[in-house]
Amino acid sequence: MTASDARALATRLATLDPDALAALLDARHVAPHTSWTDFFDAADGLLDPAQLHRALAEVSDVEAAALRDALETGRPVDATLRKALAARALTDEDGTPYDAVAAALASAATVDAAPVITGTDESDAASAERAFDAAASLADILHSATRTPLARIGSGALSAGDRRRLVDAGAAASPDDADILVGIAEEAGLLAGSERSWTVTAAGSTWLGTRTVERWLEVAGHLRDQLPSALRSAAGGWRPLTEWPGAYPFDPAWPDRVRRLVAMLVHWAVLAPDGRPPTWAAGLAVGTHADADALRALLPHEVDKVYLQNDLTAIAPGPLEPRLDLRLRTTARRESRAQAATYRFTAETIGAAFAAGETAASLTEFLTELSLTGVPQPLAYEIERAATRHGTLRVGPDRQGYTRLSGQRDLLEAINVDQALRPLGLVADGEDLVTRTSVDTTFWMLADARYPVLAVDADGAPRSPGRHDIAESAAPETSASERYRPLIETLRASLSDDADAAWLERELEQAVRTRATIDITIRMPDGSTRDVTLEAAGLGGGRLRGRDRAADVERTLPLSSIVSVRPV
Repeated sequence: MTASDARALATRLATLDPDALAALLDARHVAPHTSWTDFFDAADGLLDPAQLHRALAEVSDVEAAALRDALETGRPVDATLRKALAARALTDEDGTPYDAVAAALASAATVDAAPVITGTDESDAASAERAFDAAASLADILHSATRTPLARIGSGALSAGDRRRLVDAGAAASPDDADILVGIAEEAGLLAGSERSWTVTAAGSTWLGTRTVERWLEVAGHLRDQLPSALRSAAGGWRPLTEWPGAYPFDPAWPDRVRRLVAMLVHWAVLAPDGRPPTWAAGLAVGTHADADALRALLPHEVDKVYLQNDLTAIAPGPLEPRLDLRLRTTARRESRAQAATYRFTAETIGAAFAAGETAASLTEFLTELSLTGVPQPLAYEIERAATRHGTLRVGPDRQGYTRLSGQRDLLEAINVDQALRPLGLVADGEDLVTRTSVDTTFWMLADARYPVLAVDADGAPRSPGRHDIAESAAPETSASERYRPLIETLRASLSDDADAAWLERELEQAVRTRATIDITIRMPDGSTRDVTLEAAGLGGGRLRGRDRAADVERTLPLSSIVSVRPV
């Protein structure tokens, strides 16, 4: 880093408005609470070799080529890239790379650009079939996460237990597929990841009620729009896949990341295994839209009716419309997923539907409208019996702030010795049981354990508790201007009317700190100048102290007489 570069950058930073300065600091991932006290500190920090090597990880292959060309030819970076590079303090406003950037670029190691596509081609119909299967599998994963959030391990990956659970449930064909599908859901905003879990978002719940083509289109659009900027084309699509491996030549994590991105696009059938989009998805690659009608024509027809059987099963003669499937799953357990799916009703599943807010009347009305064969007597009897049992156990808040369970004595005795419910810490209180655990948590633990529980409020009126299956809306992200406001205020407070004097003092402070030998130009009383070589030793009281190398004497010079400083 040369002193002229640092000074030029410091001067430029000082002229930026707060929003532009915050955007630059954000683009370079500067910590908002860094200890910089003035713009000279900021320039030094941004041109620090370690900081620049981190910044190069986000430099695209096109930008790297432009920087190298500018350094080799001496010409500024092309105008189309100049603004983006200057906005990250990698070049000045004229497009000339800083010397420190040139040094970092020369020493940066490039990553191995291995091919990311090795598959073969397939027909549009085969791609459409994969699209249908992927949408159905992702819906199964969201249904599972609605009941129980997906566990996340320290590395950010899906836990081994949940990978097996999703495979065993038929939601994913393999553990690797489960990982890819969860990644797709997170990219599309259908799952929200926290430190320990993934939870279904409001968008995910809405998505579950939409039809297959709309499901696929929504996720495909998100996957394209979330691609890193270096992969996007000017028209809004993406660059040829052969260019993807080298898109971020200095990012050591890029090879793994690009393989994961391609795997998601192939799994979702945005790309065929050979890397080409199916004909009906070609619009995505060029920045427009997929052909929804062409895709719909290749998918199996969705049905809105089922056959209800005497053996307490429902058989859908084709893929059931998602909104109907969503509600039916709250009442019955799906046993097979094919173009003719099977659902089974049990006392437990019907009880769970009542726990979720259904009533005997609403459930019978829904099944009557859904069925091609009416509601068989065995199913009607099971609904009536479940309705009779439902509410024999009541859970709600009491006046002392506890959660109170009341109901039949034998039911409460069974609950009190149920090992699965030990975490509730239930204790007897007269004829009831009480716990410090919240009403909703207690309710769902009892419901999951298949007890006929009814939630009530403080007045005893029935209520339908939420299962916390929807991820809480994320707080609005703090803007860069707000995050960096204290730092920018500190930097701007350091500005003085005499920038030359401030920079001179800065250079002298650095020289004293490193005990450097410097050439100093001094203005004499008669207006002439004289050069002195000093080993800087101290600075204070408006004076510089150091040893004159030529005369081998200690000198003290007033700062007001020093014109310039140069390293020896």
